[in-house]
Amino acid sequence: MYRLYRSGLLAAAVLTAALTTGCANRPQSVYYWGDYQPQVYTYFKGEKGPEDQIQALEATREKAAAQGKPLPPGFQAHLAMLYGQSGRADRMKQNLEAEKQQFPESTTFMDFLLKKVSP
Repeated sequence: MYRLYRSGLLAAAVLTAALTTGCANRPQSVYYWGDYQPQVYTYFKGEKGPEDQIQALEATREKAAAQGKPLPPGFQAHLAMLYGQSGRADRMKQNLEAEKQQFPESTTFMDFLLKKVSP
């Protein structure tokens, strides 16, 4: 009985150590997310205007470039929408094209949006 109890304790200790070690080694993200997700949330809550968000996302873009990581899906499209709201169609097109180039699977939708922007 004592032997069974000791082997159960040993198994529990090994399991706990394995779980703790597994949590410490989280995989790194392929993309640089920065403040992108909180900015999208702030957009939907209406807490900040387009200019504030543009500045925050452009700062995130610079940090991603400094770390050599790509921007996540939708980042440049969201930034394009903000530029469109602020009346800067040229920057809107530039970001839509960048999203399309980075994520070719978005080509159909980005082309649709680009047609809406072009005269």
